[in-house]
Amino acid sequence: MNTTTSIGDVLAHGALAILAYAILGVLLLVAGFYVIDLATPGRLSKVIRTDRNPNATMLAASSVAGVGLVVAASIWSSGGALQEGLLATLVFGLVGIAVQTLGMVAFDKVAGISVRELVQETTLQPAAVLLGVTHFFIGLITAVAVI
Repeated sequence: MNTTTSIGDVLAHGALAILAYAILGVLLLVAGFYVIDLATPGRLSKVIRTDRNPNATMLAASSVAGVGLVVAASIWSSGGALQEGLLATLVFGLVGIAVQTLGMVAFDKVAGISVRELVQETTLQPAAVLLGVTHFFIGLITAVAVI
């Protein structure tokens, strides 16, 4: 019984783990983007790319950054157990997206900041900055809770 592991085996396993986490991370970032897309009028990618709307860009970027923090924290806390780590990253990433969505709804209801109205503005609005920072810190809080 050979208990030694070759460097090639270690590198291959590590490379596959990186690939698996990267694919899952990108899928979660895309999912987070599309959740924001559902909350905004029109296609978010068009509003950002063609209309060059700074409010939509701020909200989308901060949401993706928040989800990225949750994904990174999930990977960090996995402790090297690939299958469990991938499952935890999936679950915690989806929770992070859900919490950010609830944050948007809460701001709409409590503070009267409507994302739908906000992204129709053509100049950067203070409310977009506030929501953007909120998205980022919701992601950070969720990420720290994961660790």
